[in-house]
Amino acid sequence: MWRLLRNRQLTGVKFRRQHPIDRFVADFAAVEHRLIVEIDGGQHAERTAQDAERTACLETRGYRVIRFWNNEVRKNPETVLDKIREALKTRSNSLAPNGGEGGAREAGG
Repeated sequence: MWRLLRNRQLTGVKFRRQHPIDRFVADFAAVEHRLIVEIDGGQHAERTAQDAERTACLETRGYRVIRFWNNEVRKNPETVLDKIREALKTRSNSLAPNGGEGGAREAGG
């Protein structure tokens, strides 16, 4: 995923990899757009409470969190990128931390 997001390759947006926010480290963060992209492995299916807490904390800091499964990124990277583009567009048009639907698996749900 980093290969696809780095160097402003996705619509000119700067993403940071392994970016610390509060007590968490976001997989990928577009800080200027207040968007966090998390890539989850199978262990996250059993960590729903911890992920929900993490998402809530990040949302209180004004971020929107979208999540994708590892296998989704590997099998359909273009679809994932399209969903991130949509989330960026939606986020740019909304002041609410959770505004709009990006089509990705929303965090916490």
